[in-house]
Amino acid sequence: MNIVKINNSILNGEVVIPPSKSAAHRALICSFLAGGGTVKPIIPSKDMQATVGVIEALKKGESILDCIESGSTVRFMIPVAAALSRNVTFTGQGSLLDRTIGEYLELLPAHNVSVKSDGKLPMEISGQLENGSYEVSGDVSSQYITGLLLALPNLDGDSAVILKTPLQSKPYVDMTIKVMSDYGVEIKETDFGYLIHGAQTFKKLDYTVEGDWSHSAFFLVAGAVGGDVTVSGLDMNTTQGDKAILDVLKSFGAEIEINDNSVRCVKSKLSGTEIDATDIPDLVPIIAVLAAFSDGQTVIRGAQRLRFKESDRIESVVENLKRIGADVTETADGMIINGGARLHSAKLKGYNDHRIVMAFSVAALFLDGETEIDDAMSINKSYPSFFEDYNRIGGKANVI
Repeated sequence: MNIVKINNSILNGEVVIPPSKSAAHRALICSFLAGGGTVKPIIPSKDMQATVGVIEALKKGESILDCIESGSTVRFMIPVAAALSRNVTFTGQGSLLDRTIGEYLELLPAHNVSVKSDGKLPMEISGQLENGSYEVSGDVSSQYITGLLLALPNLDGDSAVILKTPLQSKPYVDMTIKVMSDYGVEIKETDFGYLIHGAQTFKKLDYTVEGDWSHSAFFLVAGAVGGDVTVSGLDMNTTQGDKAILDVLKSFGAEIEINDNSVRCVKSKLSGTEIDATDIPDLVPIIAVLAAFSDGQTVIRGAQRLRFKESDRIESVVENLKRIGADVTETADGMIINGGARLHSAKLKGYNDHRIVMAFSVAALFLDGETEIDDAMSINKSYPSFFEDYNRIGGKANVI
């Protein structure tokens, strides 16, 4: 087990944020389907290693595709491999083996692909995916819709993705459409979902991946609670839904300065608010930390899908908040946090979940004494240099 020990401090300075892993996943797959071109920069996180590894395995004609612990990789690449008529087995590691991929159990066989799976990994597929109508629930995971959008333009005929329920996390699908458009592939949004013309060609190009807004949230919150932090390398015209962290911070009363490609956030008087997390589930852990250091009550709702991430993130966040003395109540789709409680250092659980570790590393900045968080290196899933950036601008984190 690896542990990070953190002493209270103030973050003061500038962080050049890593490239968006969400955009990079999509660009890597589009580049693969185009048959060439570069995608840069790419950080050596486990999730990026997963997508790069699966693509390389497909190029070599290998039959076992290891998605490590990346839910995006497996849900994006299953229909892509089926569209390419590959007979392969998708597998993974750790928590990914417990995450569902059940939507494909019905969708793929209905379109000429044989599937062997119990609803989780491993999943073996064979056969040529056929065009047609794909009815998908919009409230399970937007990753299924992204996977289909990436795959269906490669088929000969036209297809439709029909949403059976309203789409949650729509900004992630908007990002998919934007990246695909950059590669010359058109997806039409309709009243029923999406229309995808077949026989489209992905064009070869050299793609530059924009900065990651979800990662910026950790440092911006650190600035708002008690520091002075500038995050640079951001695209203000992004389709990333987690740019909403700016609106969230403003709703708490945080002082923000927005420039061409950077955001500065300084210590502010913060007050609780209500947050609908339907489209920004990945921000909930750090929003919850922000709420704990704000006056008054914060209600977070619409986050029920967090129960099926690397950990049950609602339960994980609530447990750690209670350990540091916060007044928090778990609800079915989120939590209620009453700010103003006297908070203190504690031994916290990382739950082998990168966003939990990073969020509570921010909380630890403002607690008395030394805070410990286990599973510290789960940050390697998305942001391996997090503690280096954290310490460089004043943090006191020691990973053991």
